[in-house]
Order: sequence, then C-alpha cells, then structure tokens
Amino acid sequence: MSDNPFPLSRERLLDAYRMMKTIRDFEERLHVDFARGDIPGFVHLYAGEEATAVGIMMHLNDNDRIASTHRGHGHCISKGVDVHGMMAEIYGKETGSCRGKGGSMHIADLSKGMMGANGILGAGSPLVCGAALAAKQLGHGGVGISFTGDGASNQGTFLESLNLAAVWQLPAIFVIENNGYAESTSVDWAVACDSYVDRATGFGLPGVTVDGTDFFAVYEAAGEVIKRARNGGGPSMLECKMVRFFGHFEGDAQTYRADGEVDDIRTNRCCLKLFRHRVEETGLISADEFKAIDSEVGALSMMPFAPRLTHRNLHHLPCLPTSTSATKHNKESDYGQNIIH
Repeated sequence: MSDNPFPLSRERLLDAYRMMKTIRDFEERLHVDFARGDIPGFVHLYAGEEATAVGIMMHLNDNDRIASTHRGHGHCISKGVDVHGMMAEIYGKETGSCRGKGGSMHIADLSKGMMGANGILGAGSPLVCGAALAAKQLGHGGVGISFTGDGASNQGTFLESLNLAAVWQLPAIFVIENNGYAESTSVDWAVACDSYVDRATGFGLPGVTVDGTDFFAVYEAAGEVIKRARNGGGPSMLECKMVRFFGHFEGDAQTYRADGEVDDIRTNRCCLKLFRHRVEETGLISADEFKAIDSEVGALSMMPFAPRLTHRNLHHLPCLPTSTSATKHNKESDYGQNIIH
C-alpha cells in the first residue's frame, strides 16, 4: 500500500469520489429526462462543478446550515439530502423532499442543514446571516454557508450581507461559484474588479480564490475558512473558479460560448477526471476501484421515475392540499397513490 499524501483517508477519498459521481450521474439523467419532456418546470444543472460542493461539504455536519441557488442539486446531494426524495421532488411527486411542491429550484431538508435552493438571485446570503447568528448565540460551533453565482454577487442583498456578517462577526462563509458567465454574460463585462476577493476586502473580510475544479484545493481552502469561523474568527469569502458543462438552464443554446469550448472543458477540466488521475498516480486507489464506484452509482440513471403527472397534464389536476388534516386525508386515500405515485 502506498503512503497517503492527501489530507483525507483512503476511505474518505472514495467517499468524495462517490459523492461527485452521484451528482454527475444525477444531473446527466435530468438532462436527458428534461429533453424528453418528462419534468415540469425548469432545471439548472450542476454538472462540471461537483468538486466545489463536495470539497466544502465534507467539512460540515447537520448543525451547519447552507443556503443554495437555483443550481442547487449538487449542494443538496453533498449535504446529505436523500437522492430518491430529490428526484421525486423534481418530478413533482408527493414522495419528494418537499412533497412535490418545490421542484428543482426549491428543494430543502432542514434536518440536514439544507435551508433550500432558491430561485431569487442573491437571496441565500441574508438567510445565512440569520443561520450564522443563531449558531453564534447557541454556541454549538455551527457555521452558515451561502452559495452565490458570479452574476448574483452583483445583487445588493449579497453586498449587504457581507457588511452585516462583518459587523456582527458571524460564523459565515460566502462562497462565490464563478463559472464565468452568470447567465450568458462574461464577468469581464459585468464585474468592475478583477477578483471577488477584492469585494470582501472592502467589507473587512478575508478571502481566497481557488480552482473550483480541483477538489483538493477547494477542500483545503474551505477547511481553513470553516475552522476560522468555528473558532470565532468571523466571516470569510471563498471564490471558486469553475466550469459548467451545460447551459445556464436546460434549453440554453449557449451562443455566448466559443466553438468547441464545452468539448474542451469536458476533456481537460472535468473535476472527476482530475481527481481520479491525481489519486490513481499515487497508487493509493486503483482504476478498478473507481470503476466499481462508477458502476454502483450508475444504477441511479436506471431508477424508474416516469410519473403519469408531467407538465403536459399538470394543469388538468388539482393542487395537493397543504393543511394537516387534508394532508392526512390525502395520505390515507387512493387519490395520492393513483395520481402522484
């Protein structure tokens, strides 16, 4: 057995790869299903960005709170939200994480510290200030982490949250997931400063920029800022420069991208490939072991989620009741079984 040069045990390295691969297969499955017309609403896929979510979330526990974005599937999975419940939620099924009422952009599981994906740009940052304030008052060492895209970081709510967290010295980390395009506009055209960390400096926050496709760079940097927050050092910013394999939303023609750009990043900047290569070359984990995980996780893409309820007939059906009594009645009747399952 080779010596381990990494900050994680062999078992934890396998866990990290399994989590990243789960996110990748989950998103690739949704890409196909949405194109087929099976999924109601919109989806925004996290494929290509897995190293950032997993590298950060491996430092967290259920006491820690995160606030996500409209592109939140990777955050949910890496924070421990049940994958089956997530898939059912995206399909609008009663068995979903939020009983099918939230869909892709509003998945939440408070028991796991996942306060919710959010369709409002920059809205997670003030929520995390509240979560971080609660952690500080309770004294249990928890932290709050918000994920914000490069475009949403121009929102006033985000900048106000930086100021509030600094004034109150909250155990909060503001993660900028910088994929370079916001929706379809390059950061070169939309952001005045060279680095998002410069913005943090203006509010008295320390910050660091890392390669978001490098799991180990993210893991190391996240560990430092999270440890600092837990020990009373206050808020920080972590900018992760990353790539997304798909468009801003499913159906995005991506005319703002150069010819061959997507093929290039899939070949040369895939965080799963980079992780495997770096670990395999040490001899710590073999290619066959990674392939075994690929096969194990690949079963996810074969899960039977073909509900009768799709966007084509959704408007013909009544909404599910929300009151306690109505919900109880719905669970005990055949209505939910026949329509939703």
